[in-house]
Amino acid sequence: MALQLYLIRHGQTEENLKNILQGHMPGHLTSEGINQAKRLRDELQDISFDAVFCSDLQRCVDTVQIINESLRKPIIYTPLLRERDWGPFTGMDIREARPILDERAESVESMFERATRFLTNITKQYAGGCVLAISHGLFCRAISAVALHTTIKMIPRMANAEIRHLQIDQLTGLLSQTETGVSDA
Repeated sequence: MALQLYLIRHGQTEENLKNILQGHMPGHLTSEGINQAKRLRDELQDISFDAVFCSDLQRCVDTVQIINESLRKPIIYTPLLRERDWGPFTGMDIREARPILDERAESVESMFERATRFLTNITKQYAGGCVLAISHGLFCRAISAVALHTTIKMIPRMANAEIRHLQIDQLTGLLSQTETGVSDA
């Protein structure tokens, strides 16, 4: 049986609006980000999740706490779901940082290793079940890329509060991916 994995990017943050590379910064949900999380809460309330995983960074914590008002599930916070560590580029404007990014930022290979560990753990523990994971745009794309056996560039960008639903067969990998969500982007 396939594992149903719902990947969600956190709600909009003040730093998103300012085009800041947040990386491991906490991030601060905007009023729109809070409203996005409330819409996600309402949209997901009838799905029976076996587990809820969340990045331990504050913008995801704030998002999952709102979503979990209707789910009422224990939340498993994990650094495996953190955004890419941008190193010394953290806090910079994305447009200024992009041309000078170098090996001091976490490598894509390292992100793929974290994504692989996360997928391996949940497919073993929740095979045939349904899992919710709240993470970050780039890292959700890394999870999808690992499941699809492709590159991050081949996975479309995620809007804030976007949901991607993956069906993952324990033996063969990704069966299908669908996109839904409440984002206004």
